[in-house]
Amino acid sequence: MEKSISQTVLLAGATGYLGSYIAKALVEDNFKTKLIARTTKKLTHLKSKTVEIIEAEVTKPKTLYGICENVGTVISTVGITRQKDRLTYIDVDYQANLNLLNEAKRAGVKKFIYISAIHGDKYRYLKIFEAKEKFVDALKTSGLEYAIIRPNGFFSDMKDFLNMAKKGKIYLFGNGEQKLNPIHGQDLAIVCLQSIKSTTTEITVGGPDILTLNEIGEMALDALQKPNKIIHLPHYIRRFILWSLRNFTSSKFYGPIEFFLTLMAEDNIAPRFGSKRLYHFFRENINQ
Repeated sequence: MEKSISQTVLLAGATGYLGSYIAKALVEDNFKTKLIARTTKKLTHLKSKTVEIIEAEVTKPKTLYGICENVGTVISTVGITRQKDRLTYIDVDYQANLNLLNEAKRAGVKKFIYISAIHGDKYRYLKIFEAKEKFVDALKTSGLEYAIIRPNGFFSDMKDFLNMAKKGKIYLFGNGEQKLNPIHGQDLAIVCLQSIKSTTTEITVGGPDILTLNEIGEMALDALQKPNKIIHLPHYIRRFILWSLRNFTSSKFYGPIEFFLTLMAEDNIAPRFGSKRLYHFFRENINQ
């Protein structure tokens, strides 16, 4: 059943890992939708009478003018992962999202949904979270209804284990018994769409399986039919790597590594949701 104009959803970051799943879910659920991206080539197959494809750059406010007209909800997955241009976390994770928020306010949007990450408020000293949580602060005081989605890592983040497994060994810090439950993008997209009507303002969520790092490493090796070779390194090496990266490389380079090495050092368990299993994801991605 087609949604009304007041329920039109604008999605920013529609070509990214999570954004692509949200875009597909919006189309399948027959939402009247606006999809924006820097380059729209990857989205043309989704264009229809109810889906508008818009080329815009959230880092450039002038390109955003008017895009939120008749929009009820904005969903933003905008953020740097391993981007190679000169933009910083503050430029993208904070300022670009703020540009979009300001346009949403100007157009009278009712709700803004933003995807951050688990424990972002706890790890504000990490470069990735410094910018994300600065935007969260702005969103909370914007006057709009909002929802902050805090996933416990994506399956795509777990490809680091698969890449190590391809070389025959998994390297972990500590005893490898730290627990987490990462979530597939398709399952997380369902959570994002559910939050459109939900009144919950902060949603922490993970996948259905709580796994130790040892178990994730074993899964990756097994998917590639490799011997079970897991090397445990002491935490002082992890701390030295972090110190070296922070002092001798740029924040854009060390940001994702800092995030990974910090969160992998302790348990991160979120409420469980979804049906997608990490082992199947590894099997599907062994050739990528």
